[in-house]
Amino acid sequence: MPEGHSVHRIARQFAKNFVGHRVTASSPQGRFAAGAALLDGHTMVEAKAVGKQMFLRFDDDRWLRVHLGMYGAWDFAGDISTDATIRSASGRMGQTNQRGTDPTDDEGTDLDDVAGEDSVSSIGAPRRSRFRMAESESAGAEYETWPPEPVGQVRVRLLTDTAVADLRGPTACEVLDPPQVEAVLAKLGPDPLVDDLDEGERRFVETASRKPTPIGLLLMDQSVVSGIGNVYRAELLFRARLDPHTPGRAVPADVLRELWRDWVHLLDIGVRTGQMLTIDDLTGEALAQAMANRADRHWVYKREGLPCRICGTNIVLEEMGARKLYWCPTDQV
Repeated sequence: MPEGHSVHRIARQFAKNFVGHRVTASSPQGRFAAGAALLDGHTMVEAKAVGKQMFLRFDDDRWLRVHLGMYGAWDFAGDISTDATIRSASGRMGQTNQRGTDPTDDEGTDLDDVAGEDSVSSIGAPRRSRFRMAESESAGAEYETWPPEPVGQVRVRLLTDTAVADLRGPTACEVLDPPQVEAVLAKLGPDPLVDDLDEGERRFVETASRKPTPIGLLLMDQSVVSGIGNVYRAELLFRARLDPHTPGRAVPADVLRELWRDWVHLLDIGVRTGQMLTIDDLTGEALAQAMANRADRHWVYKREGLPCRICGTNIVLEEMGARKLYWCPTDQV
């Protein structure tokens, strides 16, 4: 499932290439025909993400709400220019640059992410090509006709004179009015890229500290904190050396505050680079390897049975909240 950084990157893509443009909306698959008819011919005026949900506002004050869920993805094509706030080098969106030790330096060399994670392998800007944005960003084939034919089961197509976005497989895709949007937002926990950081921290700590629920479940509860998915959950808990089974109300307030601040830190890296890079202070070849391959990017995620990078104990895999949880039974106690 796409985590918060991916959805923010998609929203920025819409803000850069669709906001201010009249949109032709359709449903090639047919399942969203009525909703598309409501949006067709209107100008997109705003694009924003909150946690794992994205909201596109049109000039008649209707909103398109999209939650990608487990299988959803947006495919873009056209004369696409990347958001300037998403680092670009050598014609790739999300390219993380390697000349220095900071993964957001302005100059660098090309790397390929062989794991396919929300990644450096994407698009030139601008050029006529297809590319996908979900949990991974991947380049596609060039095309010759405009607009390109829809590929697969496209729930909704948003088309301008120069760009097209095709949505496949979302969990939620609906047209809402402003009160309905507010009702959705009211159920979501704080998002570091949307809410005031101090207020967001206060809300997170206050909510989590009242719950008997294990902290490993609370971090995935979008009403407690927005945007954290399976990868960030495992990595945040390891970085805090926190047992995933600890009830929220048993976690010291200062540890909860540090969890929130670490989420602010990791989300910022994810949005700017397109990578869920959770190991700090990597330099040189180690940094290059981490940015090229997920296996070198994380402390515990997908490392079951492998020795902990700190203590050598084998990383454990279990199920928590119907999702896979990775953790170290020695360091996280």
